[in-house]
Amino acid sequence: MNRFYFAFLLIVTTALMGSSFVVGKIGVTYISPLLLAGLRFFLAGALMAVFVRKYTHPHLLADWIKVIVIGLFQTVGVMGCIFVSLRTITAGESSILTFMNPLFVVILSTVFIGIKYKPVQWLGVVLGCIGMIILGLLQWSNGTIIGLIGGLCWAIATLLIKKFNLACSVWVLTAYQMLFGGLILTMASFFMENIRLTVNFISVSSLVYLVLFGSIAQFALWFYLLSIGDSTKTSAFLFLAPFFGVLFGYLFLDEPLHNETAVGAILVCIGIFLVNRSYSKSDKIIKQNLSKQGDH
Repeated sequence: MNRFYFAFLLIVTTALMGSSFVVGKIGVTYISPLLLAGLRFFLAGALMAVFVRKYTHPHLLADWIKVIVIGLFQTVGVMGCIFVSLRTITAGESSILTFMNPLFVVILSTVFIGIKYKPVQWLGVVLGCIGMIILGLLQWSNGTIIGLIGGLCWAIATLLIKKFNLACSVWVLTAYQMLFGGLILTMASFFMENIRLTVNFISVSSLVYLVLFGSIAQFALWFYLLSIGDSTKTSAFLFLAPFFGVLFGYLFLDEPLHNETAVGAILVCIGIFLVNRSYSKSDKIIKQNLSKQGDH
């Protein structure tokens, strides 16, 4: 593929990732957070499930349970935290905190699996944490903590996916973890929040955008890029997602762009880039160590 076309698709994909935070921020003014997240991923998962019928599915009940567990962290944990955090912090801040997940992966896999990372990756972790602290000093609220928990859940889901190593298509895993996670989030909304559902053009269009573009198109493009390009180099550009989250929040929601926000965001993005740029070798080591742990 022409590298300029590849770069264009990469920018479009990460822009979709970042835009989802802005559209989600708009959506939670009309639909309660957990309900909006639940509807988004239940509908997206259901649509994807229709298109992945011919792909390899899990055959054992134990494997389906693993898919549900992944959905608990990846969809319920990550996306639930994102939408709840958007009630009290900006879309840009939520995107930055959520995309700190690669930094959490380094920390968790070091502590619990004993992986040794390169100094440059630890430099990325340090810079990312400093950036997070700067953002926290600007506005440390419940939303900040919830956003960080979302990034942590994403890191846990990443390690679980590597540990489980399910013998099914990644498309099937994506579809059903979203479907199960969306169902759980929708059910949780009835018990954990005062349900608010205002049906109008903005709320419906926000939900449609999140389902079609923020979920299905985003995942389809991302997996396509990973399949045709170098996964390490491609993943390194995940730092563009929080960049677009901050940019779109500033452009479309008039979110303030303080000097502290800019400095914190830049440090976090650099940290994400440094961690991801040499991630593939560490990724293989993580899989090997998790496999060994599973044998004991």
